[in-house]
Amino acid sequence: MNNQNISLLPHKLLQYGSLSLLFFLAACTSGFDDVNTDRHRLTDDDLERDYQNVGAFFTQMESRVVLFDDGSGDCLSSDYQVAQGLSADPFSGYVGLTGTWRNGVHNGSYSFVSGWYDQMFRRAFSEVMPAWQKMRQKAEEQQMPQVAALADIVKVEALHRVTDMYGPIPYINFGSGTLGTAYDSQQAVYRHFFTELDNAIDVLTPYAEADEQMLADYDIVYGGQVRLWVKFANTLRLRLAMRVSYADEALARQEAQKSEACPIGYIETTDQRAVLQHNRVTYYHPNYDMAYTFNAGEIRMSSSMDSYMNGYNDPRRAAYFVEAANGGYHGVRLGVHNMNPTRYAGNGVSNLNIDRTTTPIVWMIAAESFFLRAEAVVRGFIPGDAKMLYENGIRASFSENNVQGADSFIADSESVPAKYEDPTGGSNSHEAMSAITIAWDDDASAEQKLERIITQKWIALYPDGCEGWAEYRRTGYPRLFPVVNNDSGGTIDTDLQVRRCPFPVEEYNTNATVVETAVQTLSEEALGGGADNGGTRLWWDRKTSDIEH
Repeated sequence: MNNQNISLLPHKLLQYGSLSLLFFLAACTSGFDDVNTDRHRLTDDDLERDYQNVGAFFTQMESRVVLFDDGSGDCLSSDYQVAQGLSADPFSGYVGLTGTWRNGVHNGSYSFVSGWYDQMFRRAFSEVMPAWQKMRQKAEEQQMPQVAALADIVKVEALHRVTDMYGPIPYINFGSGTLGTAYDSQQAVYRHFFTELDNAIDVLTPYAEADEQMLADYDIVYGGQVRLWVKFANTLRLRLAMRVSYADEALARQEAQKSEACPIGYIETTDQRAVLQHNRVTYYHPNYDMAYTFNAGEIRMSSSMDSYMNGYNDPRRAAYFVEAANGGYHGVRLGVHNMNPTRYAGNGVSNLNIDRTTTPIVWMIAAESFFLRAEAVVRGFIPGDAKMLYENGIRASFSENNVQGADSFIADSESVPAKYEDPTGGSNSHEAMSAITIAWDDDASAEQKLERIITQKWIALYPDGCEGWAEYRRTGYPRLFPVVNNDSGGTIDTDLQVRRCPFPVEEYNTNATVVETAVQTLSEEALGGGADNGGTRLWWDRKTSDIEH
């Protein structure tokens, strides 16, 4: 692990103490008991009626699932950058890093920089979890299990992103009062996720069936519409079920069948997707600053997006990216040393098509639910028409991006991913990694169907790097270009690519005994074992052969 001085970080890094001290750290809004007071002008004494004494904590939880710039100067796009923008987003194959940091020897070339990968961990345990703890406490005091259920759904959404980045995390006994809370195995964390989601859906379903609202003044995602929260939780349950399909097929099947039986159903339309609503909270999309503001731009279209979207002549290109000044849509490879910004962020390369103030942060798209079910059908977990679900997933993605031409795209049985041609004049061109076509083929093998589903799902999920990276690690699809330079010192296989981020260095410095035990747990549940580095697989990352269903 590379323990560099924080002066080498690209932007603001907030240092933090051990996990045992995280309960006492100030959050972006300057403290758990003053969460969002600037927005609501409320104190605990003011919040002692109806839902108001939990509402502010709910907003706090929602606002920190994905970090963003709130315009206050306290919570910045640079927080997102070191939480996700310099790890999950490039590792997913969505963006290439074009910043000039450290001559290119950094996360992008698998040389992890301390502080570039710890913010996801820090924010979860200094902001999301304490706000959840407060909300649960108050809900239990006032005998409001429906409010506790909403809090649990948001907690699972936030923390599954964290465990999917690191592996074992302190979760099940969080808030027990024990200092230095032990890290739970990822297997135990996932089983707890399912217990929480199952319970939340059961509790909230009667409210959903009655079309009731809850916490409407504080809910910045769904405006208090319980029916949409149940749809989200049910789709999230299916997402997590498919995530463990290689690690525990019986559990995956069981949870997928529960989701299929839910009377409220799944997210299926654009207006049902989980989005931070700009009309309910002021925020700026962090990818804008990374693409346009920081040092004139530090991310661009990736080479993998270039290959798949150009090969398929995908009409969504213009919705995702800006045509390069020299013409066309062109990306850059990951892991380039001594990157010259004039070449790599210049006229030959495509920037992101994003608006700082109107582009929404999305937790879950409608298209995902169709692709999840298509895979579940292929695996034999649930009944259904995989072809119809797959095609409806593509249609939903086109609709969500306001793009026409879905039917023609779906019918294309000839187009394949294109060779990547380096637009910078460099020597980083690469033959296409896959020859998978778009049109559904009922006669294809189950594994070919899986590649087709996940490839289109990956395109649809852009720019959610956490999900894109997780799906790549879980299934091996889509087939992404390898890094140009691998500076991991042999800990990460270039072909397998990076599998996780190391635990934060600060945890070693101040919580060493607990972290050392967590590393042992990581090794014990990882396929083939491993140390605390980017090459060790997570518990659910266990694919070794083609599916046979």
